Amino acid sequence: MTAERRTDDLVEIQQLLAKYAVTITQGDIVGLVSVFTPDGTYSAFGDTYPLDEFPELVEAAPKGLFMTGTPLVVFAEDGENATGTQPLCFVDQTNHHMRIGYYSDTYVRTADGWRLRTRAMTFLRRSGAHDSGIPHAHKRADA
Repeated sequence: MTAERRTDDLVEIQQLLAKYAVTITQGDIVGLVSVFTPDGTYSAFGDTYPLDEFPELVEAAPKGLFMTGTPLVVFAEDGENATGTQPLCFVDQTNHHMRIGYYSDTYVRTADGWRLRTRAMTFLRRSGAHDSGIPHAHKRADA
């Protein structure tokens, strides 16, 4: 892979992740879902949610500002897959309390460009712990 192509891929992935942060902040569920592959998943709160459950999960979550940092991206040898880690600071709109942590991602190149296949949230606690949140903080309709 050429250095120019690698740079193009990094910029495309960074823009994809910027779209994630902006659309979730603005409550644009259609735009948010579009950054994932159709089989994409989101993991947090001790569970993994398929893409069809993501709108309900987002609707139940507090609203606020998702500030993300530049991701660290590692490309697979095939150049069609990658993994990444992206820092996050969420500020609740109603009380300005913060949650901090990072996303662990997998990306895949599709016919429509790079997309998230998986995104997993890890929260950073005052105690120094790193965890995925309180199990079952979001109640599923089938639970």
